[in-house]
Amino acid sequence: PEPPEGGWGWVVMLAAMWCNGAVFGIQNSCGVLFVSMLRLFGSSDDKQLVFKTAWVSSLSMGMVFFCSPIVSIFTDLFGCRKVAIIGAAVGLVGLLSSSFVSTIEPLYFTYGILFACGCSFAYQPSLVILGHYFKKRLGLVNGIVTAGSSLFTVSLPFLLRVLIDSVDLFNTLRVLCILMFVLFLAGFTYKPLVPNTKDKEGGKKGKFKLPPAKKICNFSVFKVPSYRIWALGIPAALFGYFVPYVHLMNHVKERFGDSVPEEVLLLCLGITSGVGRLVFGRVADYIPGAKKIYLQVASFFFIGLMSMMIPLCKVFGALIAVCLFMGLFDGCFICIMAPIAFELVGAQDVSQAIGFLLGLMSVPMTVGPPIAGLLRDKLGTYDVAFYLAGVPPLIGGAILCFIPWVHERQKLKERAKPVDGETTEKMLENESTLVSDMTEKPVKELDSGF
Repeated sequence: PEPPEGGWGWVVMLAAMWCNGAVFGIQNSCGVLFVSMLRLFGSSDDKQLVFKTAWVSSLSMGMVFFCSPIVSIFTDLFGCRKVAIIGAAVGLVGLLSSSFVSTIEPLYFTYGILFACGCSFAYQPSLVILGHYFKKRLGLVNGIVTAGSSLFTVSLPFLLRVLIDSVDLFNTLRVLCILMFVLFLAGFTYKPLVPNTKDKEGGKKGKFKLPPAKKICNFSVFKVPSYRIWALGIPAALFGYFVPYVHLMNHVKERFGDSVPEEVLLLCLGITSGVGRLVFGRVADYIPGAKKIYLQVASFFFIGLMSMMIPLCKVFGALIAVCLFMGLFDGCFICIMAPIAFELVGAQDVSQAIGFLLGLMSVPMTVGPPIAGLLRDKLGTYDVAFYLAGVPPLIGGAILCFIPWVHERQKLKERAKPVDGETTEKMLENESTLVSDMTEKPVKELDSGF
């Protein structure tokens, strides 16, 4: 059915906004939790302390994306509502169990895997359900929804700092469980307008039967050349993307000591990221077709450049300016993911197209921060780590430049196919007419002879 462009969709938009805020607000505030974990679980004798601790936050962010292909399959089979509710419940259990550990190792499972998998199952349906209710305003709505993570990223670092100083890390994690419980309730608002596979099969046969494997895992999206380039370029750009979120707080503490409020940097990232999502989300609605990809190219260029400038900032004010620009273009990159996916593969395949892409993104986002931590442990400084973190976004952005050209050629080929089909049809019709004329003439001659 045609999306209603509103109505109950506005409630769904607010629920999806809370989902983005709860999931990525916690993930993006990992720098504050990272410093607290170093202090709580670390010892001066451990020479790989930063490397081991970075795996907790890095694994968590990576698993959010790694599970996405599986989530997309479940979303297609059972619908957005059920998957989102179960995901939020699993995330709540993972976060709550993380507050009862005594060493760093159990956090790899409770926080890095269980909590993150729950977040993944809750997050992706929030992207898919928006396409049920909006089409013309999809860019704007995606901008508003993804701005939810910016609002939480702005406020959570200060709240976390106050809570950690007041009631310690473990009780802080228990307070964060409130966000996940509200997310659990928000999932009930995802009223589907498009029937899922279970409903279709059940309606036909009376009971649910799994569809063929080809329908469950729709690898046909990789037959689209422009999508293949997108699925290569985005992960290539993200090897250094998550490094500042994990290590920037510790870098500031090492360079400037306790004399500066390092949480201000996350505040700057969050504010301008929210502005970027709202502005560029609306701008994307006016950019035709696959040319929207140029916004992501620009965002990766500036993100890479800003990451390289972090070690060059000798005063705290310069670091604030860098974070303001980085947040702005981070918002640009995030908010147009779904509109570009709809453009490249169409609405029918968008769920698994987003799922496969997020799954491919998980590897670089998981590997990047621990490598940066290892470089810090070996070299005693974060400078080289931040310089190297700026290189992949530049490479990925260069790869994405080819997409509009490839997509236009692909569309021209598709337009040519129906023309060829019509020509062939007309030729067959002409042939059949000639044959019928030839067979009719002898019959008429015979009739006239008798």
